[in-house]
Amino acid sequence: MYGSFPYTRLRRPRMNDWSRRLVREHHLRVDDLIWPTFVIEGQGTETVGTMPGVSRYGIEALVKKAKEAEDLGVPAIALFPVIGADKKSDNGEEAINPNNLICRAVKAVKAACPNLGIVCDVALDPYTTSGHDGVIINDEIDNDATVEILRQQALVQVEAGCDIVAPSDMMDGRVAAIRETLEEAGHKNSMIMSYAVKYASSFYGPFRDAVGSVSSFGKKDKKTYQQDPANGTEALREAALDIEEGADILMVKPGMPYLDVLKTIREKSLLPLAAYQVSGEYAMIKFAAQAGAIDEEKAMMESLLAFKRAGADMILTYFALDAAKFLQR
Repeated sequence: MYGSFPYTRLRRPRMNDWSRRLVREHHLRVDDLIWPTFVIEGQGTETVGTMPGVSRYGIEALVKKAKEAEDLGVPAIALFPVIGADKKSDNGEEAINPNNLICRAVKAVKAACPNLGIVCDVALDPYTTSGHDGVIINDEIDNDATVEILRQQALVQVEAGCDIVAPSDMMDGRVAAIRETLEEAGHKNSMIMSYAVKYASSFYGPFRDAVGSVSSFGKKDKKTYQQDPANGTEALREAALDIEEGADILMVKPGMPYLDVLKTIREKSLLPLAAYQVSGEYAMIKFAAQAGAIDEEKAMMESLLAFKRAGADMILTYFALDAAKFLQR
């Protein structure tokens, strides 16, 4: 009968490389990648034991890696500071110091690579003694007091040369507050990439090791402000609020465990959409490859394509430089 086997054979376009390429629905490009990296004081580098292949860089070393990323065609890097215990405090005041580590790093990278985009994390967890993303008042993360500090943190980052501020704290109303602050200061063209949908995930462990917040964080969790992994529809409300408040780009974090959420937001929103392949996702692929369980390069590319298939326009991934080299080949 017409339309049934053997007249319809879905294998036909799969038989050759050239035909597979012709009918391929989604493509990963270097232009889709953002490279997250860690900044430390000093001029050297330190390896991150829980993230094979990832290092913390002093500013001089960071500039060299930024140039490498630029040469590979990676459009932007995302910077995360590793703050010494002597500069941490209950309220994270170092976050608003215009001469803090991240501001100095931004200035150095922008001077060396003026055409490379720089994304900065807006959150207090690297700076607080508690390891939390906000200020603790009466044994509770105080939303509004935290937002007032985040306003100032975003401003000092932009004035240092940051192109995109990325609030990852999950405080209510922080996107509107940051947008208002930047507009009033004349930074109307500075972008906000909102961590609109950020779950209280177990996949952040290696990141916390990399920024040194594990010991201060202790046994406390972030469930009072990050989203419950059981909730999906709630993500639409979070995204809608951030759109209304002036976000330019939305993000879903983590990535692969929440591809359904990523796809749902893609279907409901016209804003550019980012996915963050977080440290735990990266580490699982690396350690599985080291054990001989999977092919690292193939797993890397398959995982990144999954984000594109689900609707991501851009991907923050620690694989960015390796993926860029693969794509250049």
